[in-house]
Order: sequence, then structure tokens, then C-alpha cells
Amino acid sequence: MLGALRRKVATGGSSVSVLGKSIQVIRPNVSASRVFSNAGKEILLLQPRGIIHVRYFSHLVLPGCSAGLTKTSIQSEAIMQKSCRAFSSGDGDLVDAVVPFMGESITDGTLATFLKKPGDRVAADEPIAQIETDKVTIDVVSPHDGVIQEYVAKEGDTVEPGVKIAVISKSAEGVAPSVPAEKKSEKTTSKSSPPTEAVKEDKPKAKVEASPAAEKSKAPATPPPKRTATEPVLPPKERERRVPMTRLRKRVATRLKDSQNTFAMLTTFNEVDMTNLMKLRSDYKDAFVENHGVKLGFMSGFVKAAVSALQHQPIVNAVIDGDDIIYRDYIDISIAVGTPKGLVVPVVRDAGKMNFAEIEKTINSLAKKATDGTISIDEMAGGSFTISNGGVYGSLLSTPIINPPQSAILGMHSIVSRPMVVGGNVVPRPMMYIALTYDHRLIDGREAVFFLRRIKDVVEDPRRLLLDV
Repeated sequence: MLGALRRKVATGGSSVSVLGKSIQVIRPNVSASRVFSNAGKEILLLQPRGIIHVRYFSHLVLPGCSAGLTKTSIQSEAIMQKSCRAFSSGDGDLVDAVVPFMGESITDGTLATFLKKPGDRVAADEPIAQIETDKVTIDVVSPHDGVIQEYVAKEGDTVEPGVKIAVISKSAEGVAPSVPAEKKSEKTTSKSSPPTEAVKEDKPKAKVEASPAAEKSKAPATPPPKRTATEPVLPPKERERRVPMTRLRKRVATRLKDSQNTFAMLTTFNEVDMTNLMKLRSDYKDAFVENHGVKLGFMSGFVKAAVSALQHQPIVNAVIDGDDIIYRDYIDISIAVGTPKGLVVPVVRDAGKMNFAEIEKTINSLAKKATDGTISIDEMAGGSFTISNGGVYGSLLSTPIINPPQSAILGMHSIVSRPMVVGGNVVPRPMMYIALTYDHRLIDGREAVFFLRRIKDVVEDPRRLLLDV
């Protein structure tokens, strides 16, 4: 931007447009009368060392002017340059790596870890640190090819967008190689070893001199108090570790507790015979992979069943907002995904318009991003209904917690072969317990039971989806 201003001024222009504003350009040889005629406006003052932005001045001191003038607000070129460059600032050989924009709803984050060490060579746009926010992990990248000179922030610091965390040298000059801590300690020990030896020689003498007096003053030690039978024996503090919670874990804890305090949660249960859905998967899994390039799982069947149930019971897709009820005319299904860093809930948009293959591809893509830590905030925002599959971890039965601002959540569980009565005969069947936790302020038990019954019917007989019955 400054280069464009200089070219504009060099051609003789007296004013330029910056961010939609007309700014007066003044050279050092301008007359005092011309300065006064522009009082109260924004100008650019040209000096040999650069450009100075003078805003709303009343008086100004210029070389060659007889009138005494004073300026009230100045922004230097360095400040303007920093505000224009999103990821770096600085002049000459050194550039700064700063925290990038993290999203409209995120104001700060925690500097989780450094990916590089001082003295390491990095390429432009190569991640050098990671910032952990309430929702996602964001990389801080190097703005230029060079060598990391130093870090100006520490791990665990709370940082905001635009804050400098590292200095990058475009060349390797001026970068002191990092000395391992062990070598430093060895040098320090070797330097201070002679005084230590002298102290060691003096200590035995002091002990010998003080030993007669110490023996005389010794008194029989009192035995330690005996513990009563009712006093608990606590483990020593050395066997415990205190670790600060991550930003994601704190956010999950806050949201779940808020959900428990806000909603009148009630859970209803049912069981599903998985025979037909498992047979459908077994019969067409090879052809499905060949045609669509993705495996056919159970999640797509339950998502389609949930879409059908939400269409039959739209109140489950609604939410309370103050004294009003908001009915959503779209169906966005949130899928709970457990990651090493915590629970995230990416959203399958417009699930009602997708087929089985599109649902499977979307779920696989979102789950991979969540596990790798590359999922974006937009991919987790919103959602009108959530499905949580605890069965992948072996859960037999649970009562899931509603994901606000939704009104219900479906819990899937493990498939277990159990004896069931079919046609008057007891036969083994692959059975799954399903649970629906709902906000009883909005959803009555009748709608909740009908909703869960619809999911049971569709999963046990997927042909219902074709006939819409």
C-alpha cells in the first residue's frame, strides 16, 4: 500500500484514496498558508525517512515554515505497515511471526506448543507453533523463509490475534546457536568446582568440632503419634500429578454443565434388531465400495432413520428461544467424534438431501479432519440434532447429554447377540439399545417415544425409506 502511495505522490498527485478516504499529501516545501487551509483533515506528510500519517491536526511544524504549528495524532509508517500485514511485521532482515485471525467468535487462545526450536530453518507458511482455542487448534506459520531467531512468548501464554510470538531472520546471520542445557550446566559446574571442594573440606571440621556439644544436648526423641483406627491414610502428594486443563476440555466441561443446568433432560430407551441392516450391508458392501469409493457403515443408516424421524416429529428439531419456539425447516445432523484432545461435534449439512454414499463420505471426511486437528470452526457450527455412537467403544447403555442449543440427542450402543422371541421361537438376534435424551420443556414423552419408535422401524426394515411408509 505504501508503495502505491509513493508512486502516486511521485507523479505529482496532491491527494490519494486510502480505504475509501481521501487523504491530502503534503511535501516538506509546502507553504504555511496551505497547511492552515487543510486543518482538521487527514494528510500524509512526506519526509526523507518515510511517510507519516497525521490525523485531525490543528498545527504542524514543517521545514521552511515561519508559523509555529503543532500536530496532535501521528501514526508512523511502521504502525501502518503492521496493520496492513496480517502475518508479519518488521523491517530489514528480521520479520515477526504473529498470531493469525482465529475466527469471529474466538478472541484469544493458548499457545500450546512450539513445533520448531530457535535456530531451526523454516520455509514460508511452515507451521512453527500451535494455538489451542475453545474449538480448534490453529497453526502459526512463518511469514518468510529464514531461521527462527527467538521466541518472544512462552508455552501456556494466552495470546490474541496480531500478537508477536517469534522473530524470523531472513538470513542465518545474527542467530546464536542454541546451547543444550546439559552443556551449560557442565560448564557452570566445572567453573565453580574449586570453591565446592574447599567447602567440602571445611565441613568435616565443623562437624567434628560440634559433635561433643551435640551429643550432650541430645534428648530422647518423642515417639510419633499413633494413628487411630478411624483416621484415613492418604497417599503422599508425590504420587499425584496436577495438569492444567486444555482449552477444549474446559469448553466441553462448561457446555455440558450448562446443558445440565438449563434443560429438563429426560431419556427414553428402545432396542433395535440389527439383522436386516447388517444383511443389507453384507450383501452390497463390495458393490458399494466399487461404485462410490467408500465403505458402507451403520452411521449412514441411522442418519437416514433420524432424518425420517425428524420429518415425522418436527418438534424434536425445534428449540426454545426465550418465550418462543424456533422450528427449523432444515436438518443438520451433528456427529459426536472423540479425539485424543477431546470431544468435537462436526455437522453434516442438509442431511435430508443426501443419499447413503454422500453421508458416508461426509462423515469420513469430517472424522478424519477432527482426528488430525484440521477441522474448521464452520464445520462444527450449528446443527439441529446430534447422534452419538458410544457403541464403537463397547458401551452397552448410556444417557447422552443434549448438545446446546439443540433439544435432543440420539445415543447408539454396541451390538450384542441376545435371545429374542421371533415367530414364537427363541432365536439369537444382533440387538442394539438406543437412547433419546430430550428437553422435556419442549418435547413431551409421546413425541419422544414416537420419534424413537420411527428410528427402530426404519433401521429394522430399511425398505421403508424407499416407500416412505
